[in-house]
Order: sequence, then structure tokens, then C-alpha cells
Amino acid sequence: MSMDTLTAALGVLHGLAVVSFTIRILLRDDLSPPARLAWFIALILLPLFGFLAYFLFGEVDLGHRARKRHEAIFNLIRTRAPAHMGDPSGLDLIDRDFRPAFAYAASINGFYPVPGNRAELLPGPEDFLDRVVADIDLAEEHVHVLFYIWLEDSTGRAIARALIRAAERGVTCRAIADGLGSRHLIRSALWAEMKAAGVQLAVAFPLSNLLRTMMTSRIDLRNHRKITVIDGRVTYCGSQNSADPAFLVKARFAPWVDIMARFTGPVVDQNQMLFASDWMQATGEVLDGLKLVGDPAPGGFPAQVIGDGPTERRGATPQLFASLIGCARHEVILTTPYFVPDTTVFEALGAAAWRGVRVVLIFPRKNDSWIVASASRSYYRRLLEAGCEIHEYRDGLLHAKTLTVDGKISLIGSSNLDLRSFDLNYENNILLQDSAMTRAIRERQESYLPKSEPVDLETVLRWPFYRRIWNNVVATVGPIL
Repeated sequence: MSMDTLTAALGVLHGLAVVSFTIRILLRDDLSPPARLAWFIALILLPLFGFLAYFLFGEVDLGHRARKRHEAIFNLIRTRAPAHMGDPSGLDLIDRDFRPAFAYAASINGFYPVPGNRAELLPGPEDFLDRVVADIDLAEEHVHVLFYIWLEDSTGRAIARALIRAAERGVTCRAIADGLGSRHLIRSALWAEMKAAGVQLAVAFPLSNLLRTMMTSRIDLRNHRKITVIDGRVTYCGSQNSADPAFLVKARFAPWVDIMARFTGPVVDQNQMLFASDWMQATGEVLDGLKLVGDPAPGGFPAQVIGDGPTERRGATPQLFASLIGCARHEVILTTPYFVPDTTVFEALGAAAWRGVRVVLIFPRKNDSWIVASASRSYYRRLLEAGCEIHEYRDGLLHAKTLTVDGKISLIGSSNLDLRSFDLNYENNILLQDSAMTRAIRERQESYLPKSEPVDLETVLRWPFYRRIWNNVVATVGPIL
């Protein structure tokens, strides 16, 4: 075959590939116009890389089988424990201004506000470790834990040892670790020791068959949740993984600055059911006889669990954030390590600021993802022009994911404001209405400000042109990253 013939054949193959991928992208109703445009740019400018990238990362889908399984699991949970899911009457507990946002949250996976909850915001990571180990050591019936990242460091070993002690005294212990985030632990002697002691172990989205994963799904669909439930009476929710603040795998960005809360009350049952859905998804085992206490405390506040993921409807998390921001009358304070909002969230933040709401955004100054750092800053100018306050935390990587609105409602959990949390990760959050708990979270948010650098519009306008171009280029292809 001559060189001219080979070149012509390759040209025809390339053209067919472009047409095929273009048709596939245009057929997808779940893609936003910016995402379609980003893929077209990648396919045209970087043909080989673009085709490979779309094949590996273009489809946000676990497959029809996984979706059917997810639906069956939640139908089973709803059938077995409908009272613990809550019901629409729970919305009457919520102030009228915020009721639409709580109703939207309930539409995601069926958890409604339930009354009688109490919570304690823990002072720091050492306190979280001390409290969770103490609670596990007092466990009588079961302990359920799930972490995206579980390191074999002081925190990771302490939690593992507590589980081993509990299992050895007859407590049923179940632990889930994500196949990517906790890959080192899963291959470690400590994991084997937990199994030998009787701790029941599961891996969410294992990397054991990469070829099958690439052919049927995508390797970066992850379980990013952080759930701990003890005896059905206590649950923890927040941003901290089973890892030290020093975060040895990314030590140069340390310390990781997290936030964790300890909850009691009926919302524990909802977190319990969310864990059960993950366990059944990972193992295929049906958890019969799961302890659901549902013990409301007099004077406790209403709260609900929100579990999102790629098997839920597309856009649920950004629409939830937009709903919460849209309810604000006076103030929105938001902290997140990864800020790459879609149009829904971005416009909601700007609209709130334009109508006179104080909007405070706190991000880390130094990010472990250069892609996120650049893309985030592409949004600064318009947010500042609308009147938002932007602060960049300088004393480590601010990893806390929090939202407070009007000093009355709070969202705390694992969700970032980026496309990964919106579309790819399984996330868990607790939405609550309580002035005291919201005050505690708000004070923690405010405590980050003296350790942050405010970003003003004049500074952003002085950025050199090449920096602005780079930020905007990264943001343009952000939907495919």
C-alpha cells in the first residue's frame, strides 16, 4: 500500500470517527451545550486524544444493569422502612421561605425532613477521631463505616483497630472503602487483619477489572461518601476522610481543613439506609433486620439526608444548591475546596448577590488540582461584579463543604461545587433547619476568614492577559475534565 493510499485511508477513518462521535454527542439529551462544545473542540483539535478521552470518560453512566439494581435497592428500602424515610408532612416543620428547597431535596431520593434531631459540631480532626473511636468502642450491635479515602496513617489505623476490637467482642461491623480513593489500604495487611478479625468488608467500584470497567462504564465514577453509623443511634457527617490532616498522599497541600458533625435522632436512620444502599450495591447482600431506632429528641430540629450519585437523575445536586441559594433573603456563606459550578449554580450565586443578599465564597488559595484552581478563577470576575465576596484560604487546603443560609439552615456533607460531585460521585449530605447548629457552622466558616486573602475586582482585572486566557481555556474544556 502506497503512502498516499494509507494517508487517504487514515483520513477516511478519521472522518468516520468524527462523524460517529459527533452523532453520539448530539444524540445525548443529558449533555449541556457547553459540554457538547467542549467535546467537539477536543475531537477536532486533538483527534486521537479526544476519541480516547470520550471513550474513557465521555459517558456518565454505570449502565442499565446498575441503574435497575439501584432502583430495586431503593424500592426495597422504601418498602421495608417507609416511616423512617419521612413523608411530605415533614415539610410543615420547615419555615415557609425554605420549604421549596427542602421539598426539592426530598425529590432526589425520597428522604423528607424528620423532627427531633440534635447535632454537635466537632472542634477539629483530633476530636472527630476521639469521638468516633469512643463511639465504636461503646457499640453493642453494629458499626457501619464508609470512606472514599481511607489511609493507613494514624487516623486510618485507629478507626480500623476500633472496628477490629468491636468485631472481636461480637459487634457486627461493616466497612466500605472506595476502590480508587482507598486502593492502598485495600491491598494492605491492615485490611487483611480487619477481615480476619470478622469485620465485613466491601469495595465500592473496585479496580480489579479495568478493561471491563472501561468498556461498560468509566473508571472515575467513585463513591465519595463519608458515612459512619453506630448502633443506629449516632451518625457522623462531613468532609473528613479516614485520614490525618497531614494527608500524606498530598502532603505539600496540608493541612487538610475539614468539618465534621455528630448527629443523633431520626436522621441517623436515613443515613443508615443510605449506607445500606451502598452496601447492597457493592455486595449484592440484602440487609434484613437493619436496626432503625427513629428516636426523636424533644425540642430537636428537622433534618434530612440527601444521597446523590450517577444513578440518580442528572443535575440533582446543582439544582439543590441553586434552590437553597434562591431561598436566601439576607446571607449565603459557602465553603468548598473545588469550585467549578455549572450554569445553574453560577447564575444562582450571581442573582442572589445582585438582589442584595450577602454572598461569601471561601475557597483554598492553593489547590491540589491545578485544573480546578484555574477553572475556578475564570468565574471570579463576574461573581465579584455581582457583589459576591471571595476569600482564598491560605493555611492549608480548605476541604470543608458547607453552606449556610440566613443563619437558619445548613448543608454539610461530602459534595463539592464541581462537575465531579455533580455528575460522577456518590455523595452524602445532611440538610437541616436549626439556628443554633447553623450558628456553629457559620462561626466555623467565619473563622476561616482571618486566615484568608480577600480577592477584589481590581486584583482580578490586573491579572495578566495570559493568565486570564489560560483560566478561560481550562474552564471551556472543564465539562470534559
